[in-house]
Amino acid sequence: MARKDAARAAQPGRVSSPPLFAGINAAALTPFDADLAVDLDRLAAHCRFLLAEGADHLAVLGTTGEANSLGVDERLGLLEGLVARGIPPECLLPGTGTPAITDTVALTRRAAELGCRGVLMLPPFFYKNPSEDGLFAWFAEVITRLPAAPAILLYHFPQQSAVPFGLALIARLRQAFPGIVRGIKDSSGDFANMLAVLEAFGADGFEVYAGDDSLLLGLLRAGGAGSISAAANVGSRLSAAVHAAFRAGDTPTAEAGQSRLTALRRTLASAPLIPGLKALIARRTGDAGWAHPRPPHLPLGVEAAGRLFAAYDSWCESGAGAA
Repeated sequence: MARKDAARAAQPGRVSSPPLFAGINAAALTPFDADLAVDLDRLAAHCRFLLAEGADHLAVLGTTGEANSLGVDERLGLLEGLVARGIPPECLLPGTGTPAITDTVALTRRAAELGCRGVLMLPPFFYKNPSEDGLFAWFAEVITRLPAAPAILLYHFPQQSAVPFGLALIARLRQAFPGIVRGIKDSSGDFANMLAVLEAFGADGFEVYAGDDSLLLGLLRAGGAGSISAAANVGSRLSAAVHAAFRAGDTPTAEAGQSRLTALRRTLASAPLIPGLKALIARRTGDAGWAHPRPPHLPLGVEAAGRLFAAYDSWCESGAGAA
């Protein structure tokens, strides 16, 4: 009951101060050419496609975008290249978190200079079991070194980073840096954790985003802000339809859409996610160049790709067609 009350309490604040990245944020893939260099033209075209398909914003340089396989200069070049190719910077939510304070500052500063309204920031993830004081000190160093910090969304993905964000750390960061530490992407798949964050901070407008598409509608109902989603690379239209139906109060349409979105997530999980998504986009576009991930990811083999394509086609046929 307390969580339901907290979710209801969060709603008035969200009306007066809408989340910066409310709705569907597509966690965009990064295409590479045959030499594994970032292909900016392919990426810009993909970004335009995602926005046309209903994505509200683009989360670039995240896990799905293979950011941690890119050097700092490559990441800076990617951001600058997208803006130079006409992708609106206000639509971009770049990942800027690295284990190094100076690299994180450089990426975050440049994102702000280019006009990005916010960034998604991993914790320093190389050293395991850091203390709360140590993590607070790391974020404090990053933020205070920035001449003008954009909004920061914390990136909670303990299965990958092994460094979670506890409620006490979030509270300290919000108190020390009000208006800067603005929200969190929760990729843990732990819905109870998302509800706990909303219960603790939602009434004050703290923004919570689901990294797991199967939790989108449930999180929206609890007062969450939306999703930051890998599946949106092939399902932005469907995710946007779920969000629109929720906002319109159309419960049957929202629930039916969520059921299909959950099925899409299960379908994509039948193959390694990043190579699988790239294989699907290569097939849709007829552009074999999309099939290149950076090692240690490897392209799907013929048999694995065939199984994924069959599962995806079956998902399409079960509904109204591909998203």
